Amino acid sequence: MVTGGLGLAERRSRIRAAHEALDALGEVLHEAAGPELAELLGQVDAVASSAEAARVAVTLEALVRGEVLGGATGRVGTAAVIEWLREHAPATRQGTAAAAAKVALLAAGGDGAGSLAPDAPLVDPDTAEGRIAHAVLAGEMSPSVGVAALGEVERLRPRLRPEALPSVADGLVELGRGHGVGVLRRLRPALLARYGMPGELDAVQQRLAGSARLSAPLVASTDLTEYQLRMTPEQAVALEAAIGPLSAPAPNDATGARDLRPAGQRRVEALTEVCRRSSGLDADTTGPDGTGGAAAAVHLTIALDDLVEGTGCGEVLGSTATGTVLSVETLRRICCEADLIPHVLGTAGEVLDLGRVARLFSRAQRRALARRDRCCTYPGCAAPAAWTRAHHALHWLDGGATDLDNAALLCERHHQVVHRRRLWATVRARPDTRGRYVVWDLTEGSYDRHLEQIARERSAHDPPPITPTRLAELAAALTGDDDLESRVAEHDLALWNEWFTDAAGEQDLDDARAPWRKETPAA
Repeated sequence: MVTGGLGLAERRSRIRAAHEALDALGEVLHEAAGPELAELLGQVDAVASSAEAARVAVTLEALVRGEVLGGATGRVGTAAVIEWLREHAPATRQGTAAAAAKVALLAAGGDGAGSLAPDAPLVDPDTAEGRIAHAVLAGEMSPSVGVAALGEVERLRPRLRPEALPSVADGLVELGRGHGVGVLRRLRPALLARYGMPGELDAVQQRLAGSARLSAPLVASTDLTEYQLRMTPEQAVALEAAIGPLSAPAPNDATGARDLRPAGQRRVEALTEVCRRSSGLDADTTGPDGTGGAAAAVHLTIALDDLVEGTGCGEVLGSTATGTVLSVETLRRICCEADLIPHVLGTAGEVLDLGRVARLFSRAQRRALARRDRCCTYPGCAAPAAWTRAHHALHWLDGGATDLDNAALLCERHHQVVHRRRLWATVRARPDTRGRYVVWDLTEGSYDRHLEQIARERSAHDPPPITPTRLAELAAALTGDDDLESRVAEHDLALWNEWFTDAAGEQDLDDARAPWRKETPAA
């Protein structure tokens, strides 16, 4: 057959010339100017694409002529074609033989099982399979992408309207040619939404729910805990919408510090924060009006008519789930699950200062802190109050009171920073010139230095420790009785200490003398 004025002999001559031109091309590339390299690469790429398509075309011709031998029944299977290719085209031994064999068999009229009957008619060029095979033979897409497109057609065929299959094939060819195999798989939901049977996309996504899994972990105190997680598209979209804003890098403009956390660490910390807010384990997430943090918002594009009529699909935007396709019914279900929960703030009779009666700040205290601090108090951080928790400036275990004048709002990230770097905060009764009630000392270890200072100040005012001898001396001085040491030893030192401390603290010596009479002390 003569095409484009060139016969077989001249084409073979040019193929040999092209091979000679490409052989050891790297040895003369130094002669090319910089801009020429891009042009040269394009020419080599075009030759490679044509060569790949020609390999399938030659294999197809061999199948049509019966050059590839079949079994006893005369049917030629995929294995036989692969063996023929590997024998006569050694480069296909590197992994390209299977794809070329499958496309050639299909174009020759092979069935879905990958075998060709004698005298089988060539594939109809107007069918979905014919269009994909033609695209490979024309060099528009590689055999491997062609096989992937054929696989998508087979998966979609039972779920699509029959008349839509050729259009679907054209779409697969167009995207496969420009973007490869990965995009073909991502196109499947959109094709189901546009060309599928009524309700097919909904049915597919609903069937996925039964396979979604979150494994039960074995939590280790000294090692990382692993989970296995498989989610439906709906679940994945909700998760990404929730953790996406919280997991973004957050450099500190005020201090100039970069966010050096790896992406994986940022994501797991964001997921932990979402869990804290939703579970109520961390009650510090109330906003200025007492409400909880804002729910995650899912952004998507969808035609108004599709939303009203329940057709088509929506495409997610603005998160790592961008491009995920959700059916209209799924979107409506997500919308129905969004609740508005009003909260009424108490204004009278709410105790804001609990001292050390309780370790956790009360709801009323957190509301007051949200109004006072407005956001995370760490310098340069603007995380809103709904994303923060109440932090004891002087830690509770170190004697810090659960009071407003010992509290500061911190987001999860900076809460970790403050504890890790041992930072101290001064809580002011009135804001400074910059409007801050909480002023942080960002010098590493500042908390420990302030703790030492507090200890020194306390020791300067504390009385010396009470020992039995010292207790007898003090008792004798108060009562005028010099024979108390023996009686002190006969009774519980803690009880004597308590009596003496209470009486001396009241500065009422008459009352102080009463327990120290020569009679047995009162119980």
